[in-house]
Amino acid sequence: MQQLINAIPKAELHLHLEGSLEPELMFELAKRNQIELPFKSVEEIRAAYEFSNLQDFLDIYYQAADVLRTEADFYDLTWAYLLRCQADGVVHTEPFFDPQTHTERGIDIGTVIKGITRALKDGELQLGISSYLILSFLRHLSEEEAFSTLRDALPYKEHFIAVGLDSSELGHPPEKFERVFAAAREAGLRTVAHAGEEGPADNIWNAISLLNVCRIDHGVAATQDPQLVSYLVQHRTPLTVCPLSNTKLKVFADMSEHNILQLLDKGVRVTVNSDDPAYFGGYVNANYQALADALNMTDAQLRQLAINSITASFLPGEQQARHLAKIDSLISPT
Repeated sequence: MQQLINAIPKAELHLHLEGSLEPELMFELAKRNQIELPFKSVEEIRAAYEFSNLQDFLDIYYQAADVLRTEADFYDLTWAYLLRCQADGVVHTEPFFDPQTHTERGIDIGTVIKGITRALKDGELQLGISSYLILSFLRHLSEEEAFSTLRDALPYKEHFIAVGLDSSELGHPPEKFERVFAAAREAGLRTVAHAGEEGPADNIWNAISLLNVCRIDHGVAATQDPQLVSYLVQHRTPLTVCPLSNTKLKVFADMSEHNILQLLDKGVRVTVNSDDPAYFGGYVNANYQALADALNMTDAQLRQLAINSITASFLPGEQQARHLAKIDSLISPT
């Protein structure tokens, strides 16, 4: 199974670039930018990565992001992630970035976007990994601040394909951002949103009906509502699920309790992703392997998850077809 996981082409559709900041690179950037970290060693940082909930994680996540200051920093962050993609057989990625995490610190949004997109371009030229970038709003901030971020980002619209919504779900439902998502769609951008991770199934419904999203990020709370599961199947609405993240943040107590394969077998278009892999213990292949180890994922399920990752992406049909043919060459349809 491990060899198949490594070999099969796959897309990653739920990855926060800031969450791929490994401790080693964190120290390197801190030294480059003369920033004093509250940790003395890589081991001390990793020891801090024990979280009881989403907020515990976010507190350290935003603190660590302070080492990202220059265009070169954002390039190095993105390039390091792309090398992980290459190692894991990821042929296409649609990563998120959180401009507000940086603009709140006085970093120009252009600095962020230029560094990331230069690395993504090099990733396609040098590694053969295609990509589309997604700008995410921080939902714990106000709708007014999201509008301001959208206005600042629109001059760079050619560099990103969609807007998303992340950060603390509790207390910040999708309807808080209904107007800014409408403005993003009017500007020609697609929309996705985190929902149904620590929040209820109603957040998934509202992200679909009020934000008009084409994908739900996480969405594991869908099983609370059988009618919602039926809707997701009927409308082929993708869920970008992150198994290791879900167990690390106690959405599920143990991987053996995860519902992703149940959703898959019901016909929901679930995909496997790594979310914030530097913090949650593994990149995308580690997430697939966790399903094999804890849930006895079959070759047929692996095949369908890989297919879902490609077809749920924003790739044009002809590019999808090329990857799907490679999947079929590795695991024949039964």
